[in-house]
Amino acid sequence: HAQQDPQFTQYMFNMLAINPAYAGSAERVSIKALTRHQWVGFEGAPTTQTLTVHSPLPMESLAIGGTLMRDSHGPVTQYGFNVDLAYRMFMGRDSKLSFGLRGGMNLLQGDFANLTTIDPGDQVYQTNVGSKTDPQFGFGVMWYSDRHYLGLSMPKLLRTDFFDEDDVPATLDSIGSAFQEGQRGHVFLSAGYVFDLGTYTKFKPTFLAKGVKGAPFSFDLSANFLFYEKFWLGAMYRHEDAIGAMAQYLITNDLSVGYSYDYPISVLNNYSGGSHEIMIGFEFGNKLKGIRSPRYF
Repeated sequence: HAQQDPQFTQYMFNMLAINPAYAGSAERVSIKALTRHQWVGFEGAPTTQTLTVHSPLPMESLAIGGTLMRDSHGPVTQYGFNVDLAYRMFMGRDSKLSFGLRGGMNLLQGDFANLTTIDPGDQVYQTNVGSKTDPQFGFGVMWYSDRHYLGLSMPKLLRTDFFDEDDVPATLDSIGSAFQEGQRGHVFLSAGYVFDLGTYTKFKPTFLAKGVKGAPFSFDLSANFLFYEKFWLGAMYRHEDAIGAMAQYLITNDLSVGYSYDYPISVLNNYSGGSHEIMIGFEFGNKLKGIRSPRYF
């Protein structure tokens, strides 16, 4: 009934977290750190931290990246360690078509035995997961320039079980474990474009659709305005879930800081103070010859 992969409001500035084909798009070394605190006010509410780094290689058609992610909700904490490799085809003067592959490990920890259950002694919740490690692979494709992007990705391709068979209580072998559905693949479709509204103002609408078997289809719509090539200000809508606002300031051409706030429009607004997200970005190194600055996504 819900997504397993974390969601981000500032996804348009943190695309490597959902699409490995984004690697190298900044045309120099790019580092982004993000922390998200979702549904503040709930005990055990989701929190997510990501650290991404990517850069083109000396052979300009290749780029490499990496992602570290920690995602915690309730008794479950997952860690992701991934390496991305992108092959980029230059489509004319300005645009590129990039194909990305991702490989890494996913580590899951679950403190299920300490949950308070409706039925005391429920055997489904008697098993903890100390350190369940699984390999993981993903892929993505993205067509982009300094003004637009269109991407399709599945960052987790392999389906893995949350429990090893040896961890499931013997008395549950005949009925199965409530957690044996395991990790499912999520599909992301993303797009954005930058329009000039005047000499000092740009408008960037973006779109992100998310799909996974077993949960309702979801999508995000965002609209950001850039003033004087320095300050982003925008708003977002997440289908039947939340509305929000975001801002980003480019302190220098290399350093940026961003913040977003989501307000629930579902019944959760009776219980939660909303969601907060903070992101810091840093870029260094020389851009490829002829590449315009700054990047708009």
